[in-house]
Amino acid sequence: MEISGKIALVLGGAKGIGKHLGLSLARAGATVILTYHDWPEASATMQRELAGLGGDHLACQVDLRDPDQISDLIATIRHRFGGLHILINNIERGGMPVVHGPYLPEQWELEIATTMKAKWWVMHSALPLLKEAAEGAVVTLSSIAGLVGRSGPAGLLFNDAYSAANRAISSWTETWAREAAPRVRVNELMLGLFETRHAEGTRGWDLMNDEQKGELHRHTLLGRTGRIDEVIKAVRFLIQDATFMTGSVIRMDGGYVLGGEKIPPMPAGVL
Repeated sequence: MEISGKIALVLGGAKGIGKHLGLSLARAGATVILTYHDWPEASATMQRELAGLGGDHLACQVDLRDPDQISDLIATIRHRFGGLHILINNIERGGMPVVHGPYLPEQWELEIATTMKAKWWVMHSALPLLKEAAEGAVVTLSSIAGLVGRSGPAGLLFNDAYSAANRAISSWTETWAREAAPRVRVNELMLGLFETRHAEGTRGWDLMNDEQKGELHRHTLLGRTGRIDEVIKAVRFLIQDATFMTGSVIRMDGGYVLGGEKIPPMPAGVL
């Protein structure tokens, strides 16, 4: 699937991974719709960068927790661009225990509404338009929080509702792949600790001390956190090259999930 000439909707585009994914697709020749909601300074910077690339791109302010606003967004895309080929379902709101402390009801609701419900409503609304195209690709970004929860050194970063929401996503990936076939492929990229997401460039990372950060690195087999450019390459693979892959989950975590169990030396044995 060629990216050039396609229409791409990228959620969570104000900053971080979402913004850089959107700009990367625009540079590759796609017409990009980047959504934002809050983060006014970062959103303004994103809009300037997107406009600087030229082309008929769109930065759209929308609260993706509201199904009516999602419907309006898809209607705008249909009216202005005539179709949709690529969806990067990136919207989320994490709750870091090191930042938020014990749960308040509104924080729980925010994590569930943004990380879980919004992804479902966007896919529900966008899929009919995606299926009208000759070919399409959806990449949902999720987190290893759905596997490890609030445990180990990542217990400072992954809250309960955020973890539960991410566990639901993989089930939906399989459902959406069935609904979208055969012309639209749906895959999931499950991320570990990345800059601007769970690691450097987040408020929670800066609140942890060197020992806590070191524990996270030691728990990761590759001994470091991930880079945004590595996410971009993986997403580009899923869109462009993974032509016989749908309903799949790629875990990209540097080996964090495996890192808790070490391999002991081989014993001498008794024979």
